[in-house]
Parts: sequence; C-alpha cells; structure tokens
Amino acid sequence: MPRMLPYLLLLPATAFLCLFFLYPFGLVAIDSLSSDGAYSLDNFREMAGNWKFGTAFWNTMLLTAVVVPVQLAMALTMASIVSKLQRGRSAILYIFAIPLGISDLAAGLIWLSIFEQSGFLNSLLVGLGIVDQPILLLSYQNTWVIFAAIVLAEVWRATAIMMVILVAGMGLIPKEYGEAAEVFGATRWQRFRRVTLPMLRPSLQTALILRVILAFEVFAVVVALGGTQFPVLMSETYNWQFAMQERGVAAAYAMVILGVSVAFTILILQLLHVPKGARI
Repeated sequence: MPRMLPYLLLLPATAFLCLFFLYPFGLVAIDSLSSDGAYSLDNFREMAGNWKFGTAFWNTMLLTAVVVPVQLAMALTMASIVSKLQRGRSAILYIFAIPLGISDLAAGLIWLSIFEQSGFLNSLLVGLGIVDQPILLLSYQNTWVIFAAIVLAEVWRATAIMMVILVAGMGLIPKEYGEAAEVFGATRWQRFRRVTLPMLRPSLQTALILRVILAFEVFAVVVALGGTQFPVLMSETYNWQFAMQERGVAAAYAMVILGVSVAFTILILQLLHVPKGARI
C-alpha cells in the first residue's frame, strides 16, 4: 500500500488533466483535421488563405514582444522593492496585486473609458486647451493608439502575475549570498545581476512561460479596445467559431495558438535552463 500511495495521490490530478485538457484537445485536433467527414488540411488552408490570418498572427506576436519584456522589467523592479521592505510589505504587495482581481474584460472597459471619445483622456486634453474638441482616438485611422491602449491595459492588468511569482522566488534566495557579495565589494547592481538573477532563474522560467502563453491568448482586452480593428489570433478563433460558424477553421486557429505556445515554452526552457536539483 505505501508503494501505491504516490500514484493514488496523483490519480485525481491525472483524471482532471485527462478530462479537461487531453480529451478537449483531442476533439479540437480532430475538428481541425476534418472536412466533410474526411481528414484533410482544408481548414488550415482556408485559415492561411484568409487575409486576416497574417495580420492577426503578427499583431499577436507584436503584442507579446512588447508587453512581456515591459512586464518582466516592471515585475522585477516591483518584486525587488517588495522584498527589500521591512515595514508595510504586505500592504504594498496587496496594492500591487489589486489588478489581479479584475477580469480581462473589466480591465479593457476601464481603459476604454479613458481612451474613448467622451473619456477621461479627451476630457483632460480639452480642459487643458490642448485640443478644441474630443478626438476619436480608437479608430481605424489610429491603429497605433489602439495598440498603445492595449499594451497599457495588459501591462497594468497582468504584471502582478509575474511579480507574485518573482517575490516568492526572491524569498527563497538565502540572504548570505548577497551579504557575502557585499563584503567582497559588489555594488547593488552587481549583486542583483550576479547573485539574484541567476538564483531567480526557476521563478523567471515559470513567470515567463505563464505570461507568454497568456499573451498569445489575449482576447477580451483587445475586443474591448480594438474590436475588429485590431485582430489577434484568439479573436479570429472566436469569430470563426461563433460569427461564421466554421468550427473546423476555428479549431485550426486553436491549434496554431497551441503550437506557438509550445514552441515558445520550449525556447524559454532552453534559454533559462534550470540545473537539476536547483531550488524552486
């Protein structure tokens, strides 16, 4: 019985994984490769032949390339501040983590109230006399404003996810290493770069993988701020599934998102390789 105990403890998690991940994944994979009752690549051809696919793909990549590095830099800074505090640490951590309690759509609507024509930003510009009348910022003529608004909303909403992981990782680093480096004359930046970052690698790996995957799945914030004017992979998946009733093409989009997520996960695992037995 003791030999079977670990497997029995893993059984509920394994059953949950099979029921809510592997089984749906199998259905989506079959739908993506099925057309008129036969297996083919027609769904992928239709997806790739649509003019929005390339735009949605590169918009998603651009968002990820901008948002994730900014969030990583901010999360490291915020985690360092929280870890150094002697008083009020819990309060500051709570304040930083408040956006985690807000849903994606709610975050998008908050930033929409700032950037829309009757929103806070236009009211401020008119009140300061910078413009004579409100400007339609979120229009197809100002795609860069839509992109900037989405980036700001995503950075504000999801940076705390990475920060919480990094705070936990910094808490596991023995203080003796930093103190020894300080004794040998290392500056604060040198201690951070030579001691903290290398020992924070397992947490960095986890935080980056989680955030990159979520960045590829961005949807509600984009729809709230950009609508159909800024297509991304997830919004196109939704449109093909519900607006155009093309389940097979929607499944093909889902498989592309999964493939890109897996590829970047492997890349992060290779770049931030954690030695066997490293502390987590």
